[in-house]
Amino acid sequence: MKIAKIETHRMAVPLIKPFKTALRTVKTAETLVVKITCDNGIVGWGEAPPTVVITGDSMSSIESAVKEVLAPFLFKQDFSNYEEMFQGISASCIGNSSAKAAVDMALYDCLSQSCQLPLYQFLGGHKKELETDFTVSVNGPEEMGEDAVSYVQQGFDVLKVKVGKDHVQTDIDRVREIRARVGDDIKIRLDANQGWTAKEAVAIIRKMEDLDLQIELVEQPVKAWDIVGLKQVTDQVDTLIMADESVFSPKQALEVVKNRSADLINIKLMKAGGIYQAQMINQLAEISGMECMVGSMIETKIGITAAAHFAASKKNITRFDFDAPLMMAKEVVEGGIMYAGRKIFLPQGPGLGITNVDIKGGVSLGS
Repeated sequence: MKIAKIETHRMAVPLIKPFKTALRTVKTAETLVVKITCDNGIVGWGEAPPTVVITGDSMSSIESAVKEVLAPFLFKQDFSNYEEMFQGISASCIGNSSAKAAVDMALYDCLSQSCQLPLYQFLGGHKKELETDFTVSVNGPEEMGEDAVSYVQQGFDVLKVKVGKDHVQTDIDRVREIRARVGDDIKIRLDANQGWTAKEAVAIIRKMEDLDLQIELVEQPVKAWDIVGLKQVTDQVDTLIMADESVFSPKQALEVVKNRSADLINIKLMKAGGIYQAQMINQLAEISGMECMVGSMIETKIGITAAAHFAASKKNITRFDFDAPLMMAKEVVEGGIMYAGRKIFLPQGPGLGITNVDIKGGVSLGS
């Protein structure tokens, strides 16, 4: 089986409500869809949302990397040597992790289809259903409390609360408001998106511990580059600390693991450059006794389905952040994962299980 054609399509889908973090506000989910067609007719799907403030990748840079670097390398490559294909993607250019991820997931879709296996079984097959959290965007305490109650009423029992946007006291007020409204049975995770200094993080997390706000974990409290500060926070609080933006590559994961700079790692395909590298990160963490979460950017069901297949395939991946498709005003993907409240069911057909993507169903972004 060889690659016969690689196509890209720009697409955007409006969100039901703006998604707000310490780094950005998103009203429309923009993405580059990648479609790979093989010489035997098998079609694989991938996508890459531009997230400049996190990955550094814009829509134009992703499209350029796919068309000008990755596609020429992959054209007519033989899947019987797929290790060479994935190694070649990683070595093809510096950075461009989102473009690599889009192509990587499309290739894995084709490869697992050729083996007549769902991708999660091709990768290991640990479980076939997951439960996702739901994200509470950063707003005023009262609005966040109202949103949290709404999500709990929809059946979500794990909330990922965005903080780190302004004064640390406001973050405490946000979390106190949410905890007061949802009660003690709901699990709360915080994501500061690099919004605090190390000293601020230690002070605010200790304050929340003193207030018994029962925070399960805090994700990326400090700047991505501040591995020393990340370790300082991890060492000085009782709450679990998760590295996110600090870990893109296996080498960065090794540094975090070696120095015990965090308790957990959040793997995202858009950071790792796809499933191939994401598996290495998880293996490094697992060897060290460190569990992983798999999360995502604001992606359609293409990317989330790929991430869910990867997450479901590995025992060491114990937490899942796959709520992005539930935030979108319309569905443009046929097939893929299925939602029933917080539960996610993996498709049992071969590959990703995506049967079609309504490219014209989204907002056209041109080419």
